[in-house]
Amino acid sequence: MADAVRLEAEARRVPRRKRWLTLARREALLCYLFISPWIAGLLIFTLGPIIASLFLSFADYTVIAPPEWSGLANFRKAFTQDPLVWKSLGNTAYYVGIGVPLRIVFAFLLAALLNTDVQGRLFYRIVYYMPSIVPGVASAVLWIILLNPRLGLINLVLGLVGIPSINWLGSPAYSKPSLIIMSLWGVGGSMVIYLAGFQSIPQSLYEAADSDGANRWAKFRHVTIPLMTPTIFFDLIMQIIGSFQVFASAFIMTGGGPLNSTLFFMLHLYDNAFEFFRMGYASALAWIMFVIILFFTLLTLKSSQAWVFYQGGR
Repeated sequence: MADAVRLEAEARRVPRRKRWLTLARREALLCYLFISPWIAGLLIFTLGPIIASLFLSFADYTVIAPPEWSGLANFRKAFTQDPLVWKSLGNTAYYVGIGVPLRIVFAFLLAALLNTDVQGRLFYRIVYYMPSIVPGVASAVLWIILLNPRLGLINLVLGLVGIPSINWLGSPAYSKPSLIIMSLWGVGGSMVIYLAGFQSIPQSLYEAADSDGANRWAKFRHVTIPLMTPTIFFDLIMQIIGSFQVFASAFIMTGGGPLNSTLFFMLHLYDNAFEFFRMGYASALAWIMFVIILFFTLLTLKSSQAWVFYQGGR
């Protein structure tokens, strides 16, 4: 009798155990297992510096001496006593306001062209994508050579059509446009994202447009562009975040010159942190940039309700 009761109790427990480890829970466990290295890296190597920089932004810290609490002094200095903050913000706004739309349009048009049945399109896709995987330092060195006012390839080509030599990196009028032109060279990553977006559009929509008598421009305007807005939205946010943090190209190619014309905000932050050892002030600058990026990201997210369309509804 006791054995029968024990067997019956075990039989009742088995389904409970099976129900506990459902497919959804197994998938959740696998998910946490796969992302655990990233979570560990975030908690160990990223979260600590974030908290430390928040504290240091309210302190006077020069590395060689312990930090001393100074309240809002670093932020007051940034907005009222440091003219290079506003200069660097203006340079960064110029780079973002002109560079981001150009890179989006350029990558979008490249993807549209390479999504057609043009001969050798695989070769062209590889050629246009490769610059995006070249390290930033190597790209900067290459473009220093290309933009050389005497021996650079760009000036040599312009000379063939009668345009005089331009001091691209040595003139305040051309220094920022030079860096923007250089950034267009690396739109291959965005191009691949747009290619994926183009190929996700159902062909049945184009066939329906053909049956309604729509020409190529009408299909592009009323089918392609609306269904590509989620991809454009994603690339826009990534471009905004990345452009506000532009650093390597200006640091290597111009050092912030000439006449601070390429002194971007992150370069000014770097100078204060690692040249002048004003770590507290640099931390305050970092949090100012964080708030600026957060503001424009949220603004873009809010505006997406008016222009981003998803298949099957917004």
